[in-house]
Amino acid sequence: MSKILVTGGSGFLAGHCIAAALAAGHEVRTTLRNLDKAPQVRAMMAVAGADTGHRLTFHAADLGHDDGWGAAAAGCDYVLHTASPFPPVQPEDPNDLIIPARDGTLRVLRAAGRAAVRRVVLTSSFAAVGYGPALASHVYTEDDWTPVDAPNQPYILSKTIAERAAWDFVGKGGAPELSVVNPTGIFGPALGPQLSTSMTIIKGLLDGAFPPELPDMWFGVVDVRDAADLHLRAMTQPAAAGERFIAVSGEPVSLLEVATILRERLGGLAARVPNRGAPLFPNANRRRSSSAKARQTLGWSPRPGGEAIIAGAESLLRLKLLQTLD
Repeated sequence: MSKILVTGGSGFLAGHCIAAALAAGHEVRTTLRNLDKAPQVRAMMAVAGADTGHRLTFHAADLGHDDGWGAAAAGCDYVLHTASPFPPVQPEDPNDLIIPARDGTLRVLRAAGRAAVRRVVLTSSFAAVGYGPALASHVYTEDDWTPVDAPNQPYILSKTIAERAAWDFVGKGGAPELSVVNPTGIFGPALGPQLSTSMTIIKGLLDGAFPPELPDMWFGVVDVRDAADLHLRAMTQPAAAGERFIAVSGEPVSLLEVATILRERLGGLAARVPNRGAPLFPNANRRRSSSAKARQTLGWSPRPGGEAIIAGAESLLRLKLLQTLD
């Protein structure tokens, strides 16, 4: 089996990538900004049912600094670069996100190249695909790009610029091979308190943090377990070299639809979830995307979006990460 480096090991997606790689028999090392978080990652693996044995090790490395990346990548066959800042509140200065996302990605690629890693799988985002001018009937594919000069939020800019920088790096002869995964909203079972921004939506709904009338908000959904599976497929399959892959389970869902799923499936546990939404605006924020390429090229088969939403909610209940009902 192979030796894999997963960056940002305490993250939501990273934890599932580590668990999936261990389940497949690989040896895994992961980076943390602070090694004090290593016990937290091991606890996440216990929740996932992963047998770490001696196959999980930790290295200190920060996307903002060169130190540690060479040692982390040395001897690895593959790198899954999942680490990137995604704050719940957008910063006033876009560079607070753009610089660490772009420069951190290039640090990882340079370290991987020096270590003769076979391939890097970069976790980008649908944010780098579908946030140009709104197109009512358009279905976004891997051929689409978010313009870097569009008036988007800093996070969207950071993911677009970082992915562009990665492709430019390998296009100029930088090693190693590159594959990119562009997930939509990542939901599914949490392994610990480190929640993705997408999962904070589920927590907010169940905690009653949203207004009684939900905004007309839409997003694609993918289960974190399926996103991790796609990363591993993109890591090893020859056809994935030099390609992007959108990770989405199906049609976009509205925030009201998510709320309805929670109320119907969780009953009284979803008592705080709002049951009405603001008036719908034609085509507002309903960016449709296709995962046909991942399905056809890599044999990927994701769960339905509703299953990911409920699995995420149930994990929050199990981990006692929700406010208690009065």
